Amino acid sequence: MNNSPTSFGGETPSPLSPRPLSHLAGAHRRVLSAAQLREHGVSAARAAARCAPGGPWQQLLPGVFLLRQGPPTSEERLHGALLYAGRRPVAARGNVPAQPADTGTGAPRDTAMITGLAALTLHGLPAAPSLTTLDQIDVLVPRTRRLRSTGCVRIVRAHALPGAEQITGLPVAPVARALADAVAGLTDPAVVRQLLTEAVRYGHCEPSPVVRELSQARLLSRPHVVDAVDSLLAAGRALAEGRLYEMVRTYGLPEPVWNVDLRLPAGPHLGGLDAYWPDHAVAVELDTRAPRHGGTPQDDVVWSECARKREHLERLGITVVHLTPRKLRDSPELQATVVRTALLAAADREPPAWVVVLPR
Repeated sequence: MNNSPTSFGGETPSPLSPRPLSHLAGAHRRVLSAAQLREHGVSAARAAARCAPGGPWQQLLPGVFLLRQGPPTSEERLHGALLYAGRRPVAARGNVPAQPADTGTGAPRDTAMITGLAALTLHGLPAAPSLTTLDQIDVLVPRTRRLRSTGCVRIVRAHALPGAEQITGLPVAPVARALADAVAGLTDPAVVRQLLTEAVRYGHCEPSPVVRELSQARLLSRPHVVDAVDSLLAAGRALAEGRLYEMVRTYGLPEPVWNVDLRLPAGPHLGGLDAYWPDHAVAVELDTRAPRHGGTPQDDVVWSECARKREHLERLGITVVHLTPRKLRDSPELQATVVRTALLAAADREPPAWVVVLPR
């Protein structure tokens, strides 16, 4: 028996046992592709008829239908964008496209994800606009996909898709990638700076992956983006320093002297350190470097200078522990153990050279 709803436009569904539409609920069920409608016994002609003036449906995007009238909700627009971008190419022979894998949105797995400002809103960045005010939804797809931007959907291409994060059942690009895709279309320096600094301040990501994505997108030639990156790096260092203070006090480490410069008596400057235990000759240095040009000679110079400083201090008998912001965020107890081990090992080492400790 045919369980589909009464036809609109006088056409009879083609499948012998179509699945009924009456049970559908939720945004990802109210928004269906032409291929999914065929599974329910609704042909392309019948779908078009139901979208005619006075009909109960509307066409959101090419091949994507909303099974009701009225303005689509933000959730329906997101599901529609993913359905449009996630449709697989039509087979070379025949008129039936390959069916998408079930991801909860109707989009094939790993073929499309929300990015740009819409993704930042879903990630919860305060500076990101409300979904209801967005005229455009950016969708990230592989570079080989043959898709065009249309309607509210802007297609963004990538050589390789990052791993998507699931937010409210939607595949969403990681914050660093979403930031780069958003910044590519922004010209307001204040908005760009606020988005970048919020991403780090609220713990969504570290500065390095953001700078890497901006560099790969060739956005670091824009002065307002460079200025925003400077603010981002400053915010990232401040956040990392706060985590270092918290680690020392939470896990009962001896209180060091903070933010100091070391010099040899009447000699050269040895370098700055984030924390130093003079009685143990143990130092902590935060590695907050973020290469801006994807491994250019400038980055090599910075790395060489850091390596030379560490080697010089080690030759003087000072143990240098390098900590990254990510390690402090993800495993503070383990990093505290590393520092404590270095402090305990001080008694077994030769006395260090005499150095002068100055505030930085």
